[in-house]
Amino acid sequence: MAEQDWMSEVRGMVGREYGRVYAWDQVNEPMIRQWCEVMGVNNPLYTDAAYAAGTEHGGIVAPPAMLQAWCLEGLHLNNYPPGSTTENPYEVLKLMEGQGYASVVAVNSDLSFDRYVKPGERLYYTTRLDAVGEQKTTALGTGFFVTLVMSFFSEKPTGDEKVGSLLFRVFKFRPANPVKPVEEGSAAAAVPKYKRPKPGISDDTRFFWEGADAGQLRIQRCKGCGTLRHPPGPVCTRCHSFEWDYVEAAGTGQLYSFVVMHYPEVPPFDYPNPIGLIELDEGVRLIAGLVGVKRDEIRIGQRVKVEFQTFDDGLTLPMFRPLEP
Repeated sequence: MAEQDWMSEVRGMVGREYGRVYAWDQVNEPMIRQWCEVMGVNNPLYTDAAYAAGTEHGGIVAPPAMLQAWCLEGLHLNNYPPGSTTENPYEVLKLMEGQGYASVVAVNSDLSFDRYVKPGERLYYTTRLDAVGEQKTTALGTGFFVTLVMSFFSEKPTGDEKVGSLLFRVFKFRPANPVKPVEEGSAAAAVPKYKRPKPGISDDTRFFWEGADAGQLRIQRCKGCGTLRHPPGPVCTRCHSFEWDYVEAAGTGQLYSFVVMHYPEVPPFDYPNPIGLIELDEGVRLIAGLVGVKRDEIRIGQRVKVEFQTFDDGLTLPMFRPLEP
């Protein structure tokens, strides 16, 4: 297909509105409470019924940042409630893939909120293909910025009411330096491999990375009240002291939560790529890669232990290995 033909088809899709995707459940207090616990949010407006009843809202409301959570599809792909559309708002990306723009990277994810939502409301969203930009050449490659806008509504007997929106933008591109498989021992195999990106190191985080180099898992501690905190920061969120030091953690804990990254595959990481939210025995949580475990062996609550691994002869990272299958 000539470029002008397929691009005309792409441009013709801009502005298309896709059908509704419903929430499995009404906005409800248990999900609000669990979300707040996981995210470390302790605003009583979201969890304390007595407190919330005395506010202008007259009761508990959901954190605005939960907006996306209400309409997620569930554990299995395309597991949406009855009545949800089967239309695919990402069909434009499939069309681009057919023309050689096979790679994608997320660029923007901007949430905006019209009002709080309350327990008992049922939400849905619709998606609009908002824009496909002109062809751009970046360090990643040549491609197009594609913008979709999801509008969230609350069903009402008197007329559905918009409660928020999500702008999501990706860059769909042909890689500038595509990586091809090479045979071990061949001349091409001598080409330098991609290296893991190094973290940004500041005066507040340097102690952590120096500890990793020394095989120590260091956790920041407030000198004023003794509170441990991670990620590190310049000031204590409890007593507001700027004085801090660190303690060396034992390196053991349990798996509080996890995700498994499958796509897009970004070198030099191996895929599937399991990443855990680790709750250390000292009480703080941190995000780290999981090693020595298969996807179907990962269990919430598993005991884990830190294991330091060095990459590219210069980057040492704390990883965690389960202590039992």
